[in-house]
Parts: sequence; C-alpha cells; structure tokens
Amino acid sequence: MSEIENITIEEGFDKLNDIIGKMEDGEVSLDESFKLYNEGINLVKICNDKIDFVEKQIKLLEKDGEDDVF
Repeated sequence: MSEIENITIEEGFDKLNDIIGKMEDGEVSLDESFKLYNEGINLVKICNDKIDFVEKQIKLLEKDGEDDVF
C-alpha cells in the first residue's frame, strides 16, 4: 500500500485543493500539469473508496440498530 493510500479523507481533500491551486496558477509546465492531474485523479479515487467504506459501515450500524427491540 502506498503512502498516499494511507491518508485521511481530509488530507486527501487538502492535497486536492493544493493541486487545483497549482494548476489554476498557470505557472506549471504542461508536463507538470499532467503529473498533477494524474495525482489528483488518484486522490479522488482513494477518497471516493474511503467515503464508500464509511457509508457501508454506517449502513451496517443502522441495520444493526433497527433489529433492537426496546
């Protein structure tokens, strides 16, 4: 597992904001823009997977809670 896969969702969003800022700045080369774009796509995928995992965990918790009888 790479270092980038171990980041939190919040850290991923912060890195994405940094990448967007660099690309909007217009001071990066085409080659660097391509690298930043690829890094951003990877971050989006990782964050999306983490969000999906959290959503599944919440659904499981909600499902378990529905079975309780008061």
